Order: sequence, then structure tokens, then C-alpha cells
Amino acid sequence: MKAACFYECGGIDKLRYDDVPTPSAGPGEVLVRVRAAALNRLDLFVREGLPQLKLTFPFWTGSDVAGEVAEPGPGVTEWRTGERVGVNPTLTCGKCEYCLQGDDSLCVTFGILGEHVHGGLAEYVKVRAGSLIRLPDHVSFDDAAAFILVNMTAWRMLVTQARLRAGEDLLILGVGGGVSSAAVQIGKLCGARVWATSSSDEKLRRAKALGADELINYQTEDWIKVVSERTGKRGVDVVLDSVGAQTWKGSLRALAKGGRLVTCGATTGPIGETDIRLVFWKQLKILGSTMANRREFAEVMAQLFRGTLKPVVDRVFPLREAAQAQALLAEGKQFGKIVLVP
Repeated sequence: MKAACFYECGGIDKLRYDDVPTPSAGPGEVLVRVRAAALNRLDLFVREGLPQLKLTFPFWTGSDVAGEVAEPGPGVTEWRTGERVGVNPTLTCGKCEYCLQGDDSLCVTFGILGEHVHGGLAEYVKVRAGSLIRLPDHVSFDDAAAFILVNMTAWRMLVTQARLRAGEDLLILGVGGGVSSAAVQIGKLCGARVWATSSSDEKLRRAKALGADELINYQTEDWIKVVSERTGKRGVDVVLDSVGAQTWKGSLRALAKGGRLVTCGATTGPIGETDIRLVFWKQLKILGSTMANRREFAEVMAQLFRGTLKPVVDRVFPLREAAQAQALLAEGKQFGKIVLVP
């Protein structure tokens, strides 16, 4: 089969569209024919090389996958060849205390498809049977692939961790990426007033079309000052920050008393400056969040199937142009998801 693979970690020049062995489904597994796979920044991080992550080369990434069952493995009776499916990209043991409690995103051996095992930037991918969900006919493969990872991540961040409520103010930093654009819709679904920042007026325009209420271009305005002025110095109830070191200090300052800062990433660096006085004086909560558990995955996919939440697709590339697609993602000029089609 063909895959967008690399034989050593490094720059985008390491990426190849090459022949690799087609996987076979083992007991309890299903071989899926990939019809669409969406990119995440994780694809860039893994290809460039992550400390302590040991890869088997050639390796190919791809966490967001939609396709058709090609071959159920031994012992798999719940799936039939040709069924349309989406893939939950989380890898868990199912046996530790967290998995048994239903909070499998805290699994002691937690992993992600396309990071810890070969992913979906290929013609076929091997997954556990329990990781599949049936796709209704009205949901396209492109839309499903673009929806899965970022929406399950944003759903857990806002619904489960931050417990966003109707009437609250939600500030989303750096709108335009997959999680942040998904968070705009989820924030509106929760009944919040949604604030969005970006350095691009075009991205802010698109965020407004998704439902954002307050828009701030941080290239031309001091976003912390603007939040303070527009809220009468109160601040916002929740900040969604996946930017990291660059915005961390400001995120804490932008929060109202009793506010919640929720994070799932650190694109600009992992070490943020924290004024501890702000944390205890304003009685703030700092919440980490990674992916979603199986219940949350099912909840957010139901929103896609009902049409309550919609995927945000920037553009679609053929898989052979994976290097061009990853270069676009690295530039950060997209709004929403970039999808690859074998």
C-alpha cells in the first residue's frame, strides 16, 4: 500500500509517498480502508521527533481517520466488510483503574493512533474493533475525519473539565486551528458568549461565521486590555489556551475571579510564567485536558450525526501531496482542518 511516511525524523523533506507493507488485522482488530484522514499538529511534532518517543521506521502518522471496514480480524463479529466507520484515535489498556472507572483518557498506558502506532496517512490502517463507530450515510468521510480528534478534545475541555455554562464568557486564543475552531461551536452550544483572538482578520471573520461574538486581532490590539475593557474589568469565566508559553501569563490575567483556564497543548513552548498570587487571590482553577474518554467520544460524535456541530474543513489534498499539506499546516494559515484522501 501507499503511505505518507518517513524513514527518519526531521524536516518536511523527510516525508515520502512510498510503498509500505499493508497491515493485517489480528484478533480483536479490524483493517480499515482509509477514505479520508485529517492532519493535526501532532503529525508535525512526531515527524520532527519527540523526546522519548521510539518509532519503528518507516513510520507514518495520522490520527483522524474515516473509511470502510476492509477485513474484520479473528474473533470480530460486530463489524462487516464495507461498513462505513470513523476511528476513535485513543489507545488505552482497558484494565487500569482509570479505564475501569470510565476515564480512559487518563489510562496509564495512554497513546494515540499515528503517534504511538502507525496511523492513517496510508491506504489502510489497523485498529481495535472497539475503537470504531458507524458513520451514517449523510456524513461524508472528509467531514468525519476533519471532525473527530479536535471535537473530542474541545468537548472534554469545555463540557467536562471547564463545565462551561450558559451565560458565561469563553475566551478562545488563536482561533483558526482545529481545536479552537471546534471550540467556537461547542461554546455556543453551551450558551456562552464566545471571544476569539487571532492575528488574521480573515480568520476572525470565519470565527464570527461559526458564532463567535467578540473578536480581537492581537496584532493590532492588546487582547488582555480589550478583554478587561469590554467586561468592565471583570474578565472572562473560561480561557481555552493551547498556545502555551506565549499566552499563559495573559490567560491568567484575563480570567474573572473564580475563572477556569483549560489547556490541551503548548504550541509556543511548555514553560509558562505563572503569577501564583493571581491564582490564589482570584481563586483560579487551572485544568489540563487530553483527548476524551469513550463516553465523551460518543457524545460529541452524536452531535456531528445530528448536525448540531459541523466540521470545519479548510481544504482537501490527495495523500500523495502530504508534504505540501503539512507545509501549509506548519505555516498556520489554514482555518479548520486539512484533509488528505488516498
